[in-house]
Amino acid sequence: MPQAMILAAGRGERLRPLTDQRPKPLLPVRGKPLIEWQIEGLVRAGFDEIVVNGAWLAEPLESFLAQGQRWGITLHWSRENQALGTAGGVVQALPFLTDPIFAVVSADIHTTYAYELLRVRLERWRNSLEGEGVDQPPLAHLVLVEDERYPPDFSLDAKGRVTLPTGRAGTYGNIGLFRRSFFTSLERGENADLGALLRDAVSRHQVSGEWTVSPWINVGTLAEWQRAEKLFEGV
Repeated sequence: MPQAMILAAGRGERLRPLTDQRPKPLLPVRGKPLIEWQIEGLVRAGFDEIVVNGAWLAEPLESFLAQGQRWGITLHWSRENQALGTAGGVVQALPFLTDPIFAVVSADIHTTYAYELLRVRLERWRNSLEGEGVDQPPLAHLVLVEDERYPPDFSLDAKGRVTLPTGRAGTYGNIGLFRRSFFTSLERGENADLGALLRDAVSRHQVSGEWTVSPWINVGTLAEWQRAEKLFEGV
């Protein structure tokens, strides 16, 4: 039963006033809430257990997710009194994320990236963990996007390992696979972001990655929200 987590607890400050009365994951793009696109993409790829966290305006988001049976999956709700950050939110939800490997995506991106690619890699990693005398998978795998509108986070070396940005560089697309052991340095309830943990793991060559050319946008500002409608028109 492949598991995934959708990070949905952010305040959406740069999307105000839209997010003053509505949580960012429920903002519509192409006639559907952002988070619904993510859920549908994960379900199509075979992820049948999904965890969603929430903090700001959590009640309407929780009410929306209560309709989870229509997607035919197991859907868990991880409530945070205050947003715990991208890494802290995952750690808070670990009681639901029982698999040794799971996907993590953000609710506020919009993309046509095929999550089937993540699921296939997840199964391969799981087989590696269960095998004996084989190479162990890295701690994380990131999907990178090459778009000059976003600051570069990482590069890839010839072996497909993520490095600090040099030469061809791209932004982390907020799509990835993570092993539970990636988060062992954090306690539940601790506020922490993925960035610092990723840079540390990258420095130890424990993160792999891939480039995607699929349309992708981080819906973090009013301009990006408007651009998302145009970018995906007819897709």
